[in-house]
Parts: sequence; structure tokens; C-alpha cells
Amino acid sequence: MPVCPIDTGRYGSPEIRRIFEEENRLQTMLNVEAALAEALAEVGEIPVEAASTIRSKASSKIVTVEKVKERERVTRHDIAAMVEVLSEECGEHGEYAHWGVTSNDITDTALALQLKDALNIIRKRLGILIEKLCEKSEEYAGLVMPGRTHGQHAVPITFGFKLAVHAAELARSYERMLQLSKRVLVGKISGAVGTMAALGPKALMIEEKTLRKLGLEPVEIATQVVCRDRLAELVCWAALLGSSLDRLAVEIRNLQRTEIMEAAEGFGEEQRGSSTMPQKQNPVDSEKVSGLAKVLRGLVVPALENIPLWHERDLSNSSGERFIIPLSMTILDEMLITMQNVLTNLRVYPEHMARNLAITRGRIMSEAVMMKLARRGMGRKRAYDLMRTLSRKAFIENRSLLEVLKESPEVAKYMSFEELKEVIEPKNYLGKNLELINRAISYARSRLEKDAI
Repeated sequence: MPVCPIDTGRYGSPEIRRIFEEENRLQTMLNVEAALAEALAEVGEIPVEAASTIRSKASSKIVTVEKVKERERVTRHDIAAMVEVLSEECGEHGEYAHWGVTSNDITDTALALQLKDALNIIRKRLGILIEKLCEKSEEYAGLVMPGRTHGQHAVPITFGFKLAVHAAELARSYERMLQLSKRVLVGKISGAVGTMAALGPKALMIEEKTLRKLGLEPVEIATQVVCRDRLAELVCWAALLGSSLDRLAVEIRNLQRTEIMEAAEGFGEEQRGSSTMPQKQNPVDSEKVSGLAKVLRGLVVPALENIPLWHERDLSNSSGERFIIPLSMTILDEMLITMQNVLTNLRVYPEHMARNLAITRGRIMSEAVMMKLARRGMGRKRAYDLMRTLSRKAFIENRSLLEVLKESPEVAKYMSFEELKEVIEPKNYLGKNLELINRAISYARSRLEKDAI
């Protein structure tokens, strides 16, 4: 019976789960064994007939999960069990299976192939999400809303500007993914401690031919295993991207607060927000993303702990990697699917943004007035002190800032009332809003034009 929510089908797409399923892992390892045999035959190391037989028998329909597990009860070594079953299926040519290599030549190379498939799925999903953020940013480039720092109104911003910041952040993760793929998606065909001794004088040629068949580059050098800094970088990147998705999710969750309600997740007609409170419309998708991000960040420590192994290797990394690698990729897949759904169905409330802009009765524009006074000759410090006093007065007396400013003889020396009304208008204090949005979108889209993994 399934225990993990990934196995129950709750998280992760069928495509990503299929990559890490037991049978596909076995088949991918068998693919490596077959490619190795063909490379060995091409350089004359083993008979061509043996390579052909190994290729024909290297199928999870023949070397089944059940047969390998049954043999593993005896060998207590999963790869040795697989090799024994494969060898038996190959009959007289079985002695040439796994020729000159060690277990991690097969497992690490197979893992790179699985990760290549997984990262291509994630790359496509991330690209779609970035483009959707760019489109939404363009759509709402002129929609003015309160900018907030420390949860307090700061100065005006636009909703498009806010989304452009997230688009650029996710584009940086996209760029990192393309960079790290060159370090992570590598294979190893180099034997017991990495010296290639068992492969003989044609070892480098065998490695090159094997990995070319599989579409991978070889590691520069390895011990018995591909050094685990590569996988740690992958998991750290996954956690970093997950945290960026979490930041976007937290933003939406906050904007959906009843008291704010400037943007909200879509909510289906038959959807329930509570089993007892009929009025509830909860940001459940964004909350799921935040929850899964916590799990992703938790996978970083074991990934880092797996880097320091004893001498040329020990087995302390293996058990942890069986969790953290499939989990990190599957969780990330789920988060990207979920955030795409959130953005596609996002509800935006311009009227609530306008309402909230007016909550402080103009005090959100204190900086704008301060800078106008400073530029008119009052000086920044004096203008700051004055606006601090007048803003506080407006707050205490529950009056509009414009009304208090109108009564100030100091302000009147530098600005007319008509000028004040123009300065205190939020849409007039957006700086280089459009230029910055366009710059962020241009950067984000340019990242998507990079080569695929």
C-alpha cells in the first residue's frame, strides 16, 4: 500500500513520477549496460554477438524488477543482483555483461539520464511560468497599488512591477539550471576507484563511445562514484528555486487577505474553502507551494552531508539519495504546475487597490512631497523632518495629508496648492516603472532563448 503522497498520486505529474519509478530506473541501468557492451564490442574488447545479446536482453520486461528483487535477497546488493539476472538471461554471452566496470558506473550514469529527462520537464514548466509572469506584468504595468515594506504602506507601485520582479528572479533560476546541467548531467565509466584499470588500454575510448551513445559527457575524473558536490548543487538549486516560488506564493497569500484582497487565487464554483465555514475561499494552492518549499529546503542538508565520503567512496550517501533526488525533482514539478495554475486563474481587484491606496489618506505620498520640497530648495533633512511632523499630525487628527499640507506656511513657500495636488497623486510617483518592467521582461525572456538541456 502506498505511503508517500507522491506514490498516491497527490503530488507530481505522471511524467515526472514515471522517470523515477522502479521499473524505469531498472530499464535506464540496463540501457547503460547495453551501451557499454556495444562500445566494448566496437573496440574489439568483447564479441559482437555478446553485445548484441546483451542489448536484446537488457529489458525490464526480461530482467524484471521482481527477478532482481528476488536475487537481491541473496546478494544483498541490488546492482550485483541485476547483473546476475542479466548474465543468466544472456546465456553463454552473459560473462561479458558488466565487463570492466563497477556498480556506480551504472547507477551514476543512469541517474544522470533520469535527471536529464526530469530537468527537461522542469525546464519547460519553469519557462511557461516565467512567460506567464511576463505577460501578466505587461498587462498590469499601469495598475497602481500600495507598495509595502514591513507590512506597512511605503510608496506606490504597480502590480505589473511586482510581477516583473518575480519574473526576473525565476529567470535567474532558469539560467542557473542551464549552467548546472553541464556539471550534473555527466556519466562515469571508469571502474572500481575511477582509474579505468579493469577496462584495459582502450578504456578512454570505451568510455567515450558508451557515453556518446547515451548522450552524456564524461566526468573529468571520479573516484568509485561521481563526486557528490554535483548532486548537492542540484538539490541546493531545487531548494533555491522552490524558495523563489514560495516567495511568489507568500505574496499572493498576503494579497488575498480579507482586509487587503487585491489579488486572489481562482476559486471553482464547486470548490470548498472549509468543511464548516461556507464563506471561506482559501489560497490553498499557494499554501501548498509554501509547504512543499519547506520540504525542499530540508533536503539540502542530507545532500551536503553526502559530499564527504570515506576515501574513494562509502555507502553512506546511497540510502539518502534514494529519497532526496526523486523527491526534489517531483516536488519541484508539483510546485511549478501549481504556480502556473495560480497565475492562470489569478483574480485581480483594481478597485481594492485603489481603496487601499486611500487608506492612509495621502500619507503614502509623504516621500513624494518630501523630495519635491528638497528639490525646490528646502533641503532633504529639513523636508524629511517637516513631512514627518505633518504626516504624524494628519494621522493623529485623522485628516488627509493634503488638508494638513494646505495649512502649512512652510510648504506654501515652495509649492502651490495645485502643485501639491499633482504631487500627491499616486500615479504620478511611479519613477521609471515602465522602463524597469520592460528591462526585467527583456532579461527574463532572453534567458528562455538559451539552449535546452
